[in-house]
Amino acid sequence: MATSNVVPAQEEPLPIIEKGWKTFHPTQYQGFWIHLEFFPGLLACREHFEGCKDDIILNTTPKSGTTWLKALTFTILNRARHDFYNHPLLTTNPHALVPSFDLDLYADGKIPDLTNLPSPRLFSSHFPYELLPTSIIESNCRIIYLCRNPKDTFVSMWYFLNSFLLEDEPPVPMEEAFELFHGGISIFGPFWEHFLGYWKASLERPERVLFMKYEELKEDPTFHLRRLAEFLGCPFSIEEESEGLVGKIERFCSFESLTSLEVNKSGKTNHGHPNKNFFRRGIVGDWKNHLTAEMSEKLDQLSQQKLEAFGLTFKDLGK
Repeated sequence: MATSNVVPAQEEPLPIIEKGWKTFHPTQYQGFWIHLEFFPGLLACREHFEGCKDDIILNTTPKSGTTWLKALTFTILNRARHDFYNHPLLTTNPHALVPSFDLDLYADGKIPDLTNLPSPRLFSSHFPYELLPTSIIESNCRIIYLCRNPKDTFVSMWYFLNSFLLEDEPPVPMEEAFELFHGGISIFGPFWEHFLGYWKASLERPERVLFMKYEELKEDPTFHLRRLAEFLGCPFSIEEESEGLVGKIERFCSFESLTSLEVNKSGKTNHGHPNKNFFRRGIVGDWKNHLTAEMSEKLDQLSQQKLEAFGLTFKDLGK
């Protein structure tokens, strides 16, 4: 993949950086908190990415099931090309199969040549809807968004960011990290603005923007895998259904299956991060083991205040 080192012109001066997480150094840009390391890639992608109508863009808030969504989408989309015995997921982490705009393709402001990639091209990002390249919206490509109850999102993010600390370095106390998250300071946060951007887009353009919830995907994966395949334009055939293919994909891409693979036990990403850090528990409701009743109530109230007026709700997992 050819690249250049051209860095796009900065759209506006970097604003003041607030105190943040130890491994996440945030700067605010157009209402969202961006990791300083992601900022050149964000600008490069916004300026240079040329969307095509057949493109598929996976979007998530960090720690909302990104790895799972990549595995499922890649497998559904390429099921005629790869069988389960010689499948790329057996030896490759999902993040390597579905490159991200912010961490891979446009990292450090590089400009990749994506013109020779086979169609449909499959990409991912954590970008808020408002910060997606204009060409993605104008090209009418398919956008898939997966979000997660903010309580579990916060806990998973806290563990994930701690995994990048030095062994002798203590993490940001959970209480302090919670206040940051509650105040909107998280990767590509505030989380409620991230949710709402894609939620509103899915209501306005349901044929182009699919909005999914992690909890619902866990509760009824068969239904949502069919929904995902239909949205991708490759619904499961009667023959595939009779062969139980939906269930096979569900099991093949499950948390248990992916974590059992050697590549996800001992392998590393292109950036040198252990693949195992992308897998922790993969369950719904783990926040109950970490958040106090007061923390839970504060996030409930915030979610109700910010989201419910737009018809976006999450199941109460703690009562």
